[in-house]
Amino acid sequence: MTDAEWERLAPLLLANPRQGGRWADHRTVINGVFFRVRTNITWRDLPPCYGNWKTVL
Repeated sequence: MTDAEWERLAPLLLANPRQGGRWADHRTVINGVFFRVRTNITWRDLPPCYGNWKTVL
């Protein structure tokens, strides 16, 4: 995702919740979803640079 695309999308996403654990970085998660769709791999085969596959799922 380009910086320009992220600037348009970021304000639409929720901030971290007051209670519970901290959310994963939205941009990393979204890029992980895009990578998975683009390459047609299984969720478990997602590269570690996108975080835990269960988080991106």
